[in-house]
Amino acid sequence: MKMSNQKLKLLYLLKILLEQTDDEHTITVPQMIQELSKYGISAERKSVYDDLEYLKLFGIDICTRKSKTTDYFVASRDFELPELKLLVDSVQSSKFITHKKSFELIGKIETLTSKHNAKKLQRQVFVTNRVKTFNEQIYYNVDKIHEAIAENKQITFKYFDIDINKKRIYRKNGELYTESPVSLTWDDENYYLITYKEKYNSCTHYRVDKMEHIEISDIERILPEKPFDLSEYAKTMFQMYNGKELEVTVKFANELIGVVYDRFGMNVPIVKCDSEHFICKVKVAVSPHFLAWIITFGNKAHILGPDQVVEQLRDLLEKANAYYADNAQSSEA
Repeated sequence: MKMSNQKLKLLYLLKILLEQTDDEHTITVPQMIQELSKYGISAERKSVYDDLEYLKLFGIDICTRKSKTTDYFVASRDFELPELKLLVDSVQSSKFITHKKSFELIGKIETLTSKHNAKKLQRQVFVTNRVKTFNEQIYYNVDKIHEAIAENKQITFKYFDIDINKKRIYRKNGELYTESPVSLTWDDENYYLITYKEKYNSCTHYRVDKMEHIEISDIERILPEKPFDLSEYAKTMFQMYNGKELEVTVKFANELIGVVYDRFGMNVPIVKCDSEHFICKVKVAVSPHFLAWIITFGNKAHILGPDQVVEQLRDLLEKANAYYADNAQSSEA
């Protein structure tokens, strides 16, 4: 038996209000009746007034504005326009989200406001030329990892790099990794899986967009004895570059205090050295990326210890200097 469209009247009325109205765009009851007719629904004024009251009782924030006519509009929603703009900005700027998925997600975000405000969101979209991941499976990867963590299970997967020809080169000759997932984190616009290695009593991480064929194992996870502190782990890593974790003492110019707080948090221990400098001790994974970060500050940041880190920095600088010196001589020749 064919269902009467009249039974859908309340739902279509809500659809019309959500899609067509906002603080700047209103609709009258006669206009609502006209819009309902496009869905094959006839309505009388009194029944529409009753429906509007039911929608208000349900919790829809329908307000009126009176002039020559009484105009209706949805005054507030789950997401306000500035919040939706933030979501669009996050989606379009994220390397983690592919071009295809970016447009799909932004399209869905637009449905959370009126069609008039959706146009304002569309004007913000600049996705085409942004750096994006290419692995469309990443969304399913994230979901599978969350499922494994919830079920307290290990996972298996293949891990790859990209060569100069944009081809996937699988690590361990394509053999499966077996890992105990601890947490997912987002750093430097990429998603990372953090896992625990019982053999080394330490954690490591993998780029989620470089993982394939993720499967949940029947084996339970092996986790560190102490509760894992994701924020502390993230602070020791510089854009997720691995290195030996050490406590490093650094002397900074006072003007860099904001940079230090941004990198290590407001609770990083600071000791005033003189009127122009301060010293702090930070636990970091000493990688080339960390050393390069120090170098960017020139004579305003100096590693004081340990000696092996000072040597690593000196060696990095000497190799770079020798390379550019050799190339300068070649150019002159």
